Amino acid sequence: MVSQDLLDILRCPHCVRNGPQAGLLTLVKGTWLVCQDCQRKYPIRDDIPVMLIEEGDKWVQTAEENLPVPPPG
Repeated sequence: MVSQDLLDILRCPHCVRNGPQAGLLTLVKGTWLVCQDCQRKYPIRDDIPVMLIEEGDKWVQTAEENLPVPPPG
């Protein structure tokens, strides 16, 4: 499980360049981080968030309810 302290400081790498409050992430299904601004979705694998823009791009069009658990990879 990803600690709350880490979740509090993580930001979407695509959106964070727009300011320190941009790119806030929401934990979804316990295994995904979803950007509140751009809707990119970053998987959490082996308790490690995969915060690569390319990874978030793969899931941007997938609805939250359709995200696979556990994330493939």
